[in-house]
Amino acid sequence: LLSHFSSIGFWGLVNNAGISTFGETGWLPMETYEKFADVNLLGSIRTTLAFLPLLRKYKGRIVFMSSIIAYFTLGNGIYSMTKAAIEKFCDALRLEMKKFGVQVCIIQPGNYARSTKIQPPLSAEEIWSELSEEEKAVYNKEYVQERANFFNSILSEGSTNGSEVVDAMVDALTSPAPKARYMVAKLKEKVLVFVCALFPTVVMDSVLSYALSK
Repeated sequence: LLSHFSSIGFWGLVNNAGISTFGETGWLPMETYEKFADVNLLGSIRTTLAFLPLLRKYKGRIVFMSSIIAYFTLGNGIYSMTKAAIEKFCDALRLEMKKFGVQVCIIQPGNYARSTKIQPPLSAEEIWSELSEEEKAVYNKEYVQERANFFNSILSEGSTNGSEVVDAMVDALTSPAPKARYMVAKLKEKVLVFVCALFPTVVMDSVLSYALSK
């Protein structure tokens, strides 16, 4: 594969693969955490390392699909965890690649669940059936139903205009001066990121706790 690209040039790599799911921390088995880390984080790293020699040779670009969920989480901490980790990987890579003329860009979409189908709606029964006996002893079906309704309502509000994210990816690959980060999100989502980045943690915790209580 690398020898094939060596003859025609290799100019850009987009790490877009990702999976998502919903669930509180103790609801998910260790195998799920390992799978998510393997796909969302290590998958992007594996691909990047494989193509790094060609990207350095041709002064190419590397684009990573992150999310505003890297800044906060509302019921999908496992996804948020992997996106926060890939952001830190990119921050290190971006600085290291400058001397080779390789540019590293991060795309941070907001809620595009209805565009990508990355996260299908989950029923309370599906969630309950996967819980361990220990978790079932702590939670009840009514609570699980409330959480499922809350998360599914967020999914239903997702934008259907996925072309906005594609446009950001194209700009990252072709612009003479690409941005380090492209945040493609609604105003209220950008406000949440702003609050998370600039206010004390206790403020963001209060905001998110209020949202979860609804």
